[in-house]
Amino acid sequence: MVHRNYHNGLKTTLLLGGMWALLVCIGALVAQGTGHAIWILVFAGIGLAQTAFSYWNSASIALRSMNAYPVSEFERPELYAIVRELSQRAGQPMPLIWVAPTMTPNAFATGRNPNNAAVCCTEGILEILNERELRGVLGHELMHVYNRDILTSSVAAAMGGVVTSVAQFLMFFGGGRRDDEDGGVGVLGLLAMSILAPIASMLIQLSLSRTREFDADEDGAMLTQDPLALASALRKLEMMTDRRPMADTPRTRTVAAMMIANPFRGRSFARLFSTHPPMEQRVARLEEIAGY
Repeated sequence: MVHRNYHNGLKTTLLLGGMWALLVCIGALVAQGTGHAIWILVFAGIGLAQTAFSYWNSASIALRSMNAYPVSEFERPELYAIVRELSQRAGQPMPLIWVAPTMTPNAFATGRNPNNAAVCCTEGILEILNERELRGVLGHELMHVYNRDILTSSVAAAMGGVVTSVAQFLMFFGGGRRDDEDGGVGVLGLLAMSILAPIASMLIQLSLSRTREFDADEDGAMLTQDPLALASALRKLEMMTDRRPMADTPRTRTVAAMMIANPFRGRSFARLFSTHPPMEQRVARLEEIAGY
C-alpha cells in the first residue's frame, strides 16, 4: 500500500495562517475606525480564553452533548478488542470507550491528548457495521486524537469566535469617531467588513475541518492497513444517515464537526457548507490508497 501525499499538513498551516491574517486585517481596521487599539487585545484575550476552555473541556462537553455513557469491556468486548489492538499498534495509551444512545450511525473521538482521550460510538453504528468496517472507523477516529486535531480545531474555533466578535463590534459601532475625511475607512467599509469577515472565517474553518478529515482517513487507513474497510463503512454511513438523521439542535451541532460523517440529513445546498468533505471524494481517495 502506497502512502499518498496530499500536502494536508501544508494546507492546515496555510489555513490557520489565513485565519490569523484575517484577524490582523480586521484588527487594523478596528484600530483605524475606532481609534481604540485596546479592543484588539480584548478580542484576542477572549479568543485565547475560548481556546483554553474548549481544549481542556472538549471531551466532557462532547460526551455530555450526546448523552453518552461509558461501557465496560464486559459490556462491549468487541469495541475494547479493536481499540486495544489499534492503540497498541500506534504505541499509544488505551482511550476510554463510550456509547451514545442514538440510532443515527456515527462515531467520534475527543480529548486534548492521547492520555486524555475518549472514543464514542453511537448505538446505530454498532448495529449496521461489521467488525472489519468498525475497525476502519475506529482507526480514523483514533488518528484524530494522535494528530492533535482537537487542538487544531479549538484554535480555529477560537479565532473564528474572535472574528465574529470583532465583526459584531464593527456592526454596532460603525466608523467610531473617525470618518473618511479624517483617514478612517468609513462606515460603509466597516459595515462591509463586519459582514464579509465572518463569512471568510467560516469558509476557512470549513476548509480546515475537511483537510483534517482527509488526514484522518488516510492515517487511519495506514493504521488499520485496510483502507477499503473504511471506504465500505463510509458508504453505509452516508446511506443510513439519510434514513436515520440526527436531530439538528445546538447540542448536536457542537459535536457534528467531530463525527466521522455528517450526522444530519444531506441536502445539496447544506452540503456546500458542511464540515465534512463529500463522501464520494473520501471513498475515492481510500480506493486510490488501496491501489484501485
